[in-house]
Amino acid sequence: MARFIFITGGVVSSLGKGLMAASLAALLQARGYRVRIRKFDPYLNVDPGTMSPYQHGEVYVTDDGAETDLDLGHYERFTGVSARQSDNVTSGRIYRDIIAKERRGDYLGATVQVIPHVTDAIKEFAKAELDDLDFVLCEIGGTVGDIESLPFIEAIRQLRNELGRDQTVFIHVTLVPYIAAAGELKTKPTQHSVKELTALGVQPDILLCRCEHPLPENERAKIAAFCNVRKEAVIPALDAKSIYAVPLQYHEEGLDFEVLRAFGITPKLAPDLRRWEDILDRQQNPEGEVTIGVVGKYVGLQDAYKSLNEALVHGGLANRVKVNIQWIDAELFEQPDSDVAARLEPLHAILVPGAFGERGAEGKIEAIRFARERQVPFLGICFGMQMACVEGMRNLVGVAKASSTEFGPTSEPVVGIIEEWMSEEGLQKRVEGGDLGGTMRLGAYDASLAGNSHVSAIYGDTVISERHRHRFEVNTAYRARLEAQGLIFSGMSPDGTLPEIVERPDHPWFVGVQFHPELKSKPFDPHPLFASFIEAAVKQSRLV
Repeated sequence: MARFIFITGGVVSSLGKGLMAASLAALLQARGYRVRIRKFDPYLNVDPGTMSPYQHGEVYVTDDGAETDLDLGHYERFTGVSARQSDNVTSGRIYRDIIAKERRGDYLGATVQVIPHVTDAIKEFAKAELDDLDFVLCEIGGTVGDIESLPFIEAIRQLRNELGRDQTVFIHVTLVPYIAAAGELKTKPTQHSVKELTALGVQPDILLCRCEHPLPENERAKIAAFCNVRKEAVIPALDAKSIYAVPLQYHEEGLDFEVLRAFGITPKLAPDLRRWEDILDRQQNPEGEVTIGVVGKYVGLQDAYKSLNEALVHGGLANRVKVNIQWIDAELFEQPDSDVAARLEPLHAILVPGAFGERGAEGKIEAIRFARERQVPFLGICFGMQMACVEGMRNLVGVAKASSTEFGPTSEPVVGIIEEWMSEEGLQKRVEGGDLGGTMRLGAYDASLAGNSHVSAIYGDTVISERHRHRFEVNTAYRARLEAQGLIFSGMSPDGTLPEIVERPDHPWFVGVQFHPELKSKPFDPHPLFASFIEAAVKQSRLV
């Protein structure tokens, strides 16, 4: 029977609960246990699919087409366990389902209430699809004290009573701030946070204390005494130089041992941490470095490109080089006095990521043109591939009005909106004025690669599966003219109707993909496209 680890956060937000959950899961995996991680999000959106990246960071997409919280990316990258639709739930999704049941009369006239109906739905989510797991880690989004998180706290309180203490462990992540004027770490915020959580019926078993300075033994003992936990269960969590150092750091502080102890389990073997030691060695002892320019529209918040950032780092690990990322606002290249060459010439490779909307599109096209003309390695992802096709039609084929219907009516729709797609309910067709949420090509789809193509050599295969998130596609009516100018459609959907990959054989490294390869990259298994892209950047660095 699966054991549950519930993770809450207190004092402030952004303490790294998701990274903590991922690291703990990796440590349990290293001890031979089977794990899965889930995220409870208290906000009222059904999913983050319609939320601005500046509000929520990137939207992480699973193989089965769920638009989820970016923490699920951490979960996958650290464990290699593919996330599913059932691994992320929001208050919005729970209330939507409950109201739908109420309208159908499923509750047989009963008054629908937070307790028991909402809390029961949360518990059902936590216990679904356990698949003979050893541990299920459930992260509660938000901060203790938030009104919207109360039903989730109540649900895990009930689960402790229903499953028993030997099947549930509560971990509370808090902040122990350093007050420079006093020269001290202050434990009072942690004490108050635990007090508030305990007042809701949840007594933490383990405290993970985020701090900028080492936690003295006397302060650790003070926290233990006031928060009603063992001193050994107060785990210091200092800032790490790399997120991939966190599993090793937490192991050294005894986190995985204390979790097993809380379950009454005596570890028989030490965890096998060679995977993480190798990753850290590659990161700390690079044999060179490269600079990659990411020309995007959400560069003001790096969490908007979280998986992309990590995939580039993974490509560096594969080549044992340090990857320096320059985040460049695409709108800079749309200004009359912008000097594209001056900004891009020092770079060893250029990446244009996915996006929605017209803002920044012309700047991305200019960056793509520079990469093509100057023979700089280029990777275009989703919107980046689409703009590579628009750039080719404008500057090589000579169709000045080449554009995308995403930007409004156009006489030359090189990129057009998807009119139908598959969902959980089957084939869906677009209607004017319909919903935006979920109305995209989402999740994993197969692609067939040309046998003699650059990408088939990179993948070492001619059939691949990658994750998608887009509602516009490149129009194959323009394929012949683009291929005549050297932009080859080297990857297509199995039925040959949807472009998946374009490339330039006459260029050192020029690839555009309609999917999001960054979503499947892991530090111990870098995505082949990113490994090859960084390898091309290394070669370019020797020419600059």
